[in-house]
Amino acid sequence: MRKSHPLRRVVLATAATVSGIVLLLSLKPASDPGAAQAAGAGAQAQEAAQGGAGAVVSGTMTGDAAQTQYGAVQVRITVVANKITKAEAVQAPKGGTSDQKTALAVPKLNADVVAKQSANVDTVSGATYTSEGYKKSLQSAIDKANASAGSGQGQGSGSAQASGPFTGDAIQTQYGPVQVRITVADGKITKAEAVQAPKGGTSDQKTQLSVPKLNQEAVAAGSADIDSVSGATYTSEGYKKSLQSALDKAKAGGGAASGSGSGSGSSGNAGSGAAQAKTVTGAVAQTQYGPVQVRITVAGKKITKAEAVQAPKGGTSDQKTQLSVPKLNQEAVAAGSADIDSVSGATYTSEGYKKSLQSALDQVGG
Repeated sequence: MRKSHPLRRVVLATAATVSGIVLLLSLKPASDPGAAQAAGAGAQAQEAAQGGAGAVVSGTMTGDAAQTQYGAVQVRITVVANKITKAEAVQAPKGGTSDQKTALAVPKLNADVVAKQSANVDTVSGATYTSEGYKKSLQSAIDKANASAGSGQGQGSGSAQASGPFTGDAIQTQYGPVQVRITVADGKITKAEAVQAPKGGTSDQKTQLSVPKLNQEAVAAGSADIDSVSGATYTSEGYKKSLQSALDKAKAGGGAASGSGSGSGSSGNAGSGAAQAKTVTGAVAQTQYGPVQVRITVAGKKITKAEAVQAPKGGTSDQKTQLSVPKLNQEAVAAGSADIDSVSGATYTSEGYKKSLQSALDQVGG
């Protein structure tokens, strides 16, 4: 009988040992506590980035503008049920080589945000400044989503949550500024209008073509997610950015109103506070003949005084200012709003007056 070779016995023993280890591993429970803990931490981090743990957040959040060496970058995200479904740059560097870098970087960054669901996105090679600005603004938008989750203000599709008029920021375009004012009632946009739009030459035609359509779209959609008008791309993009700014202000105003309205026992104090006189100065409105700026005094939610702290001067402007401003002041007090008639022969001054007046009213919530 042939004896077994010693080396053969070693190989067989090793194989048996390996088989035993494999069998033990296969019988190990699938719920590894360490792995489960790591997965849980990852899920919490992702949920926080998307809108905060323990709350369902949906809406549109615009981050703060991040200034870079080549211009501002500002990011807006759309969140649906705690998930970032869309990211876009509402501001990005323009002009010269910046156009190419922006065109290269922003689409990649937008896609990366949706894929990673956080501000931990890769810097695009060749567009470092734009990428860094993008990430800062993105983080700001995510922080706002987290804050809205904590305060319970996150619900909604981006439509305003307050009532009253809200004027968005003026957005500079290649052909001039665009600024949108919306009227909100019970959380819905009931009216939208462009208080500034490009003028002169072909811009007049494009403004007349696009603005009425954009106004209708804003009311119908209840958000800034509206289509650009063909042939008026720059005006449309500016309109949407300013509209989103107005919606953000409405959303912030809704949160402030809900916070101050708690407690029926405080209504008497609120009334006495409202009756106190308050003086507010509107933003400067640039006109063809010079700036116009309006200051109002408000008491008991009524305009008690209106005056122009800036108005066009020099040449015929002096006469037009003397003619129009006293009438506009009276109209503002009588109407209690910026919905007043322009003074014949002083159209530019009148329009500037109304824009600045509306800005002052927005500051006092009127």
